[in-house]
Amino acid sequence: MNAAIEGRRFDTPDDTLDMKEAGAISIIKMGDGTTGMLATFEPGWTWEKDEKPLLGFPATCPMRHTGYCITGSLVVRMVETNRETRVTSGDFFEIPPGHDGYVDGPDKVELILFTPPEHND
Repeated sequence: MNAAIEGRRFDTPDDTLDMKEAGAISIIKMGDGTTGMLATFEPGWTWEKDEKPLLGFPATCPMRHTGYCITGSLVVRMVETNRETRVTSGDFFEIPPGHDGYVDGPDKVELILFTPPEHND
């Protein structure tokens, strides 16, 4: 077996979703199709105001997110039920499609997000 370790860095992403002063998402695609993202949301960021326009104005976020919160406090709301969940530093989480969210408090939010290859079709 000739296995190799693949390493990538978020400071040289394959793509970036730039939300200007509100934050950014750096996107890395691994050789097997796995996607990794470093999301940084500044205080005052909301999905509705800052990210929805960049995604073509869907009613809610259409993506599933599995990740880890490095810093800050993000409130995620499942739109259909109006149920809110707070994601904070140290939390590992999975968020289904159909949500929106906002940064809660004075600190920026940093998240690492993972998407397995089968979800990138």
